[in-house]
Amino acid sequence: MSNTKNNPYKKPDKFTDAAKKAGFPARSVFKLEEIDRRTRILRKGQRVVDLGAAPGSWAKFVAEKIGEKGKLLAIDRQELRTALPPWCRFVMADCFALDGAHYTEFGPFDVVLSDMAPNTTGNRFTDQTRSTELFLHALEVAKVHGAPGSSFVGKIFMGEDFPAARAEVRKLYEQERLIRPEGTRQISYEIFVIGLRKRAEPVPAT
Repeated sequence: MSNTKNNPYKKPDKFTDAAKKAGFPARSVFKLEEIDRRTRILRKGQRVVDLGAAPGSWAKFVAEKIGEKGKLLAIDRQELRTALPPWCRFVMADCFALDGAHYTEFGPFDVVLSDMAPNTTGNRFTDQTRSTELFLHALEVAKVHGAPGSSFVGKIFMGEDFPAARAEVRKLYEQERLIRPEGTRQISYEIFVIGLRKRAEPVPAT
């Protein structure tokens, strides 16, 4: 039996309906659309990696933005629910256990994206801790495979580790921004941390 009635995250809203009408599998596309509108990180011809890409809304949006001269590597342990054009590759795998050759083949990346979230337990501290771990893993991918001057977008649940996670972004990028898109549900404590203009060398720890 569906638990949609008791789970507000499962209830359709105006963003869900709009995404469906536009051909995207999930409402999350509007979060990335707003982030891109406010930061202008996506452009034609870029190389992009989408970590935790399922169900595919971000990947589909990115593919349209970078065009056929760009390259997109989309990774997730689950299948996508949308088709991608020929200049994109989907790899069904754990993005943190993936052979580095995949990243090397498509990188270095101009943009590293992560909309990943843990399977929630209902325990806020546990969920925040797991979210931070995913965020820092994604940031490590950006550190190793992001090009100088590149951008990073990572979702994280706000909690005790949030300031430390932000500090890690500031070590790698000249500018760090926080964006909570309009499409974020009111009950959610997620936020997106954006790193702009990756430094050629990280700021040393103090």
